[in-house]
This record gives sequence, structure tokens and C-alpha cells, in this order.
Amino acid sequence: MYDFANTIFSSNIVTVFYPFYLKEVLGSSEEMNQIASTFITYSNAVSSLFLVLLSPLFGVWIDRTGKKKAYLVPFTLVAIAATLLMGLSALWRTDSAWLGLNLSILGVLFFFMIAKFFYNSSLIFYDSMISDLGNEREIPLISGFGVAVGYIGTLVGLVVYPLVTGNHFENTFIPSAAMFLLFSLPIMFLFKEKPAKTADRSISLLSGYKEIWATFKEARHYQAAFTFMIAYFFFNDAIATAIAVMAVYANTVMGFSTGQFILLYLVSTISSIIGSFLFGYVTRSLGAKRAVTLVACVLIVAIALASLATQQSMFWAAGSLYGVSMGAMWVTSRTLIVQLTPEEKRGQFFGLFAFSGKVSSIVGPALYGTITLAFASHGNLASRLALGSLLVLVVIGLLVHVRVPKKLPSAS
Repeated sequence: MYDFANTIFSSNIVTVFYPFYLKEVLGSSEEMNQIASTFITYSNAVSSLFLVLLSPLFGVWIDRTGKKKAYLVPFTLVAIAATLLMGLSALWRTDSAWLGLNLSILGVLFFFMIAKFFYNSSLIFYDSMISDLGNEREIPLISGFGVAVGYIGTLVGLVVYPLVTGNHFENTFIPSAAMFLLFSLPIMFLFKEKPAKTADRSISLLSGYKEIWATFKEARHYQAAFTFMIAYFFFNDAIATAIAVMAVYANTVMGFSTGQFILLYLVSTISSIIGSFLFGYVTRSLGAKRAVTLVACVLIVAIALASLATQQSMFWAAGSLYGVSMGAMWVTSRTLIVQLTPEEKRGQFFGLFAFSGKVSSIVGPALYGTITLAFASHGNLASRLALGSLLVLVVIGLLVHVRVPKKLPSAS
């Protein structure tokens, strides 16, 4: 149910209505559409920057306290509150401006960055819970089921679409916050966390950075995990960026109306559900490493089709393939991380993988936004070049991933 809840935020806010809102209030021409894309990607990058600075601590908190839910709940509540404030700010009618932007729009940008930071932070605690829920054979199916239920949450979240009247996409922000809260209640009140084994409260919070640095140095003893962390950096780079820009890209480059994009997004979500279930079994059958390789190949085809598409039918195919790869990457990567890391240090390694993923969530959007800004005068060509740059990142990730050993060595 928490997969269900947080995917409503990821879908409604990060992927669909926040980008459409910025495009509507900023995109008065082809060139300004590219500037809107820059604001979308840069705000995502800034949020990820703070996550990079703080996420290494979160894994240490898990390992030192044994607690996950105790951190998950307050982080989720802050994300929900910030989403609510996005809606209130967007509804604020003011003529005041700062740095050339209306204060209402600046408020939405600010609260979006806070909401996305706490949303992503909560996932570190949530993802690490999976190792408590089953054995090695059960975890791939649990992971696949959880991700698939999350994408069903995407479908439910889109019930707010009728509230978009006259292109007032901001009308969806407050209802999305309410649904995020509603469907988070089961994990808050019904989930019983295993009692913490030990806790050392005398250790300074700042000492966590030293321990993370020690984990990086120790990672050479877990070469397979370290290699995959590098590969995941590039995979997540492309995935996180595409999620942030797909709505505006479909609208401005491919000529999709809002309604057409919602339908495309529904089809992509159904593809994600199928991919999540399917790759739970593929992972168990082929192994997590081969499954990740297969997902990366699907992602390459999807991005190539999208960046070169000249007809909407090609973009429909790209969206469906991307949906499969997005859902499957979560399933396969989470399972592989569990397989590659020792149980007693799993919290730290999840923190490290989050660190890798979030650094990429700075680099990818910043790269995309910089390309659209630099080539804004060329109109939609700027977006095609920016999307095409993601293809290079996935190929690099795949080349690194093939170096992950087939037989996973234990630490020595």
C-alpha cells in the first residue's frame, strides 16, 4: 500500500501535473517551452543535490537503530505537507515577483523541491524493509508485486484529471496530497516493524559521514556491488530524467494534447504493471544480473524511438517500452542489491545505492536542462538532442553492468 501511495505522488506531481503546470505558466512560445523544460529539470536536480548530501546518513541510521518505519512516517508526512503547500501557493494570486518570476510560481518550485526531497528520502527506509519480508527466493516476487501495486496507484491517482479545467493543472496538487496521505495510513498504523536488535544512541550523527566514507573504502571487498552501483548510476540517470520531462516532451515535441498524454501515460503504466510482474519471474528464472541487462536493452530501444520519433505512433511504442523498462528496473535492481550485499551492512549499501542514484538524478536533469537552455532558440530540436543524450548514458551503464561477476563473491 505504500508503493500504491508514493507512486501517486511520483506520477501526479513529478511526472504529469507539475511539468504541465510550469509549461502552462511559462511556455508562451517554442523557445519558452524549452525554458520551462529547464526549470522542470533544474528543480528536480536541486532536490536531488540535497538528497545526495544527506542520504548517506539514512542508511547509517537504519543500521545503528534497526528502525525504518520510525523514519519513514515523518519523512512521508513532510512530503505530503509540502505537496499541499504547492497547491496553496499555486492558488495564490499575486503580482509580486522575484528574479523575474511571479512569487506564486516560485512558491510552487520551492515546495516541489521540498516534497520531492522527502519523498525520495522516505524510499531509502522503505526499500530497505524488503529484506525483512521474505527469503531470497521470495524477495523477487514481493518486489515485483509491490512495484506493480504501485503502478495501479498511478491509475487511481489520475482520477484527479477531471479537476484540470481551463488548463489549471494546479487544481490537482491538493487532491494528490490527500490521496498520498490516505493510502499511506496502512503502513503508518498497521505495519508492525521487527524490534530493533541494538541501538547506540551515544554516537554523533555527524560521525555517519565517516562511516559512509569507510563503507566506500570497504566496497572494494564487495566488487560486484560496487560495479553495479556505477552501472545503476547511469541507468537511473536516464530513467529519472525521462520521468521528469516525458509530459512536456510529448506535448511540445510530439504534439500530444493533455488528454492524449494522459491516455499514453495510462498505457505506459499498464506496461509498467506487466513489466513488474513479468520481471519478478524473469529475475527468479534468469538471475538478477541477466534480468537487469535485458531491462537496459529495452530502455535503449525506448529512448531511441522517442528521440527519433516523427509520428505519434512511434512515440506510443516508445512509451509502452519505457513503461516496461521503468517498472522492471525497480524490480531487478532492488533484488540484485539484496543479492550483492551482506545482510549486516544492507542498510548502509542501500544508502550508498541511493547515493549513486541520487547523484545521477542531479546529473541527468542538469544535462537535459542545460541542453534545452543552450539550444532553446532552435525550438523542439533542443528537446530531441537532450533526450538523445540519455541514450548515451544507458549504453555506458550497460557496458559497466556486464562487468558485474556472474558468480557473486563473498567479502574477504
